[in-house]
Amino acid sequence: MKRREFSLAAAAAASASAFSFVATPALAQAAFKEGKDYTKLAKPVATTAGAGKVEVIEFFWYSCPHCHAFEPAFAAWKSAAPADVVVQRVPVGFNASFVPQQKLYYALLAMGKLDEVHAKVFRAIHVERNRLAKDDDIFEWVGKQGVDVNKFKESYNSFTVSNQVRKATQLQQDYNVEGVPSIGVAGRFYTDGTMAGNMANVLRVTDHLITVSRKG
Repeated sequence: MKRREFSLAAAAAASASAFSFVATPALAQAAFKEGKDYTKLAKPVATTAGAGKVEVIEFFWYSCPHCHAFEPAFAAWKSAAPADVVVQRVPVGFNASFVPQQKLYYALLAMGKLDEVHAKVFRAIHVERNRLAKDDDIFEWVGKQGVDVNKFKESYNSFTVSNQVRKATQLQQDYNVEGVPSIGVAGRFYTDGTMAGNMANVLRVTDHLITVSRKG
């Protein structure tokens, strides 16, 4: 999904290939070029990964069909990530209509329910056709997932979640995110399907940038 057009037409052909991601040989990785396959941020972004770690961020939106298609491949990549790679997801907020789903993500995270429910959110929106775009719709759906609705509402409306939403939107701006799904690496690099050609290549470029980041 592009920031302005709310479309990822350039990445549409990538959806199927995202599921067939395989490790990329070093020679192929060496062909990735700054300015073509990825960009280097003019101003580095502060990370929370800690010394000796490389932070990788997936920027996403639950209602984006390409994020839905990419999720299984990214989840598999995340589970196999090396010990020195810290992976997190960041829900974008290109305008105020995105906020309920940002709050949904961070409320589930705060309750320790994210791993259990994250993929179900995508399924609800893209398979079951439940938009989950408004507070009450989200509360009703969450209650059907075995989550304590009262505790969820408390978390959803908390200062902590509001602050996380603010930070997520600022981080998206710091990385100059133009569309989703996209990836930020080490507070220094950014890539997406349009730049890399498809989402399988995005993961390959990400591996390359992790290697570059380790070298300092």
